[in-house]
Amino acid sequence: MASVTTRLVSGAIRPLRLLSQGCAVVMPPKVTPLSCHFSSLTTAPGLQRLTAARPVLWTNVDTVTRQQGILHSVMRSCPGLLPQPVRSLTYYSLKKGKRKTVKSVVRRFLRLHCGLWLRRKAGYKKKLWKKKSVRKKRLREHVFCNGTQSKLLDKMTTSFWKRRNWFLNDPYQKYHQRTNLKL
Repeated sequence: MASVTTRLVSGAIRPLRLLSQGCAVVMPPKVTPLSCHFSSLTTAPGLQRLTAARPVLWTNVDTVTRQQGILHSVMRSCPGLLPQPVRSLTYYSLKKGKRKTVKSVVRRFLRLHCGLWLRRKAGYKKKLWKKKSVRKKRLREHVFCNGTQSKLLDKMTTSFWKRRNWFLNDPYQKYHQRTNLKL
């Protein structure tokens, strides 16, 4: 079992290390990139010749730090390679081709009619056993989102959630209309 796991892991890491060292990985013509398995990559004759010509293991510490330095400089110069924040926003649905609302936004935030969004403070449910009662009370408060966050949340919801709602005994009634407010 351990030998199978080692073979699979080494088969997955070897092509990545070769690419990071700047070597060209020669794939045999019978193996297509979409249908190949990691075990078939390790036994491919083209890869065996390549690994025999240039060893994969790094023995010098300077080589490792130089490779990391190159990687970091490339990451800084190309911000598109950095991990981007992910919003699961559907621009075109499959059934009607319309934009869809992100349901977690509707669950976590409240939109006022003036365009402001209300939210709870972060951590109001976490590790309450170690927080003092004053801190727990402060975390239960509702706060307004800033303009950037409000615009982002407006983009993540449809017009259905932006309409005016009239509730009986609404505690936020006095906050729905705001004057001199620019978002």
